[in-house]
Amino acid sequence: MADNQKVLVLGASGGIGGEVARQLRDAGWAVVALQRGAAQASECRDGITWLRGDALNRQDVLAAAKGCSVIVHAVNPPGYRRWAELVLPMLDNTIAAAIHENATIVLPGTVYNYGPDAFPLLMEEAAQQPLTRKGAIRVTMEQRLQQASQQGARVLIVRAGDFFGPRAGNNWFSQGLIKPGKPVRSISYPGQPGVAHQWAYLPDVARTMVALLAKRATLSAFARFHMAGHRDTDGTQMTTAIRKVVSKQGGKQPNVSALPWWLLTLASPFVTTLREMREMRYLWRTPVLMDNTHLLAILGTEPHTPLEEAVEATLAGLGCLGAVQAMAGRNTLA
Repeated sequence: MADNQKVLVLGASGGIGGEVARQLRDAGWAVVALQRGAAQASECRDGITWLRGDALNRQDVLAAAKGCSVIVHAVNPPGYRRWAELVLPMLDNTIAAAIHENATIVLPGTVYNYGPDAFPLLMEEAAQQPLTRKGAIRVTMEQRLQQASQQGARVLIVRAGDFFGPRAGNNWFSQGLIKPGKPVRSISYPGQPGVAHQWAYLPDVARTMVALLAKRATLSAFARFHMAGHRDTDGTQMTTAIRKVVSKQGGKQPNVSALPWWLLTLASPFVTTLREMREMRYLWRTPVLMDNTHLLAILGTEPHTPLEEAVEATLAGLGCLGAVQAMAGRNTLA
């Protein structure tokens, strides 16, 4: 197993990839990232070396991974377009590079590869019987990674709930609950009253990955971990935290209403992202919580930012709090 401190991050311009890249950089790693359409063949920005290349091009990935002991596979097709067509070829390129370099692959996992038979408390070893196309692809991804772990690569999968954070990219928080760049006047909640849901603050997920990588020599060749993250046990804790933060910033407490799923149904034939969101509705209709016993056994504790603090940082990063303060200022002047 390679044990140097050089890492290739695929998807470093996205939410989880970018957060992991920055935290690995801050932990002393030499971070390399690929960027499609880069003007220069190589450029250093903010302590990260950006190489021109494409995760769909195997030679680009092999060249970028040269000398790396870790490859973070956090890349997805933009806007969920051609997901089924592109996801597995990109993963195969990562696997080829990891086997060549005897490197560890880090995959941000999801709950999509589980069906309701595994709920409400998800264990790492639970049977994976997904209900959706995307979930089935996730199962195939993990199967290929397990095969790779028997061919010279090592694998670390960290599964977490729905992401939220200042730079989390496409997620339910910023695309469902609130509107980025605008004052939070209302919250649309996708879940049903009383149904538990799992959230994951992106910086905490990245910190968990960095901590596990520091112990990778002691882990199995195919290691999987679940994060407890933020457990909204009755579907009200996240919306309550948003309302408190907005109120603390001087805004009027927003109303909470049910997400209009009927609208997603009407628009989904024309908008890929909405179609993918609608497909995951089953995760909002049944309690979904994750057991982190295995993670605690390795790390002793799970990185955990208090919910209200995490929500405040998220809203600030999405441009919602500045909008609230500006609105409050205009009202005062008036």
